[in-house]
Amino acid sequence: MRLVIVTGMSGAGKRTAIKFLEDLGYFCVDNLPVSLIRNFINMIYSDENNSEINKMALGIDIRSGHVLDEVSMVVDEMKQQKKDIELLFLDAPDDILIKRFKETRRKHPIADYDTIEENITYERTSLSGLRSRSDYIIDTGSMLTKELNAQLKSIFVDDKAYKNMYINIVSFGFKYGIPIDADLVFDVRFMPNPFYVPDLKHKTGNDKEVRDYVMAADVSKEFLDKLTDMIKFLAPNYVKEGKNQLVVAIGCTGGKHRSVTIANLLYEALKDDDSYGIKLTHRNVGDE
Repeated sequence: MRLVIVTGMSGAGKRTAIKFLEDLGYFCVDNLPVSLIRNFINMIYSDENNSEINKMALGIDIRSGHVLDEVSMVVDEMKQQKKDIELLFLDAPDDILIKRFKETRRKHPIADYDTIEENITYERTSLSGLRSRSDYIIDTGSMLTKELNAQLKSIFVDDKAYKNMYINIVSFGFKYGIPIDADLVFDVRFMPNPFYVPDLKHKTGNDKEVRDYVMAADVSKEFLDKLTDMIKFLAPNYVKEGKNQLVVAIGCTGGKHRSVTIANLLYEALKDDDSYGIKLTHRNVGDE
């Protein structure tokens, strides 16, 4: 029996996750009353010989109210009894959650306070116990639905080791604005600019000729070395503080040459580290 408890912040994708698990063949129960959870789990494990159900997902969220602490106690008890229980927590930054509620015109599930922001703050505090016990924490702030599904597939189908820290390296052009979800922003406009070389102007940092031109400068090589060392230093320290996603934004004027080059090379320098997942995005390569 594989039992997954799915929880997290409202608007972070819990329903999407449950639907995906259901498509994978999980028997799913959403918003089961907390008072029934202990008996329900015990009943499942006492009937392990029943081969009809061998994968189950339980959805728990803020609608359970003040008894959420009891869920944490149940999780602790079941793990002590060596029952195969996994806790999946869906999260996203507050500003992204607020934006999602406004775009969908949905009310927050609790609506005890005057503003969405106040409700989110209360919800985050209420769910802190479950978050701290989670086996998997997925930050969906910058994820598309297909990317969330791919992450869930890697955990629950491919059984790949999950990495709670996820680094997203983003190249961008300052002329189009700084990525709103960036944690760290680096300006590489001090490097040689291929835009002014006729043969390179219409190429991008994905092309070898552009990369070689940018990296021929000693200042570019030194910057890349220092940046790589900094990210390798910061990542484990962010993990210790409970951060599970780091967005590193690297910008040049148009987001096509220098920033793309450095983003690609930083990705190559970090991609083999087993302590975190990594993603590469070129935001403005296709912009005119």
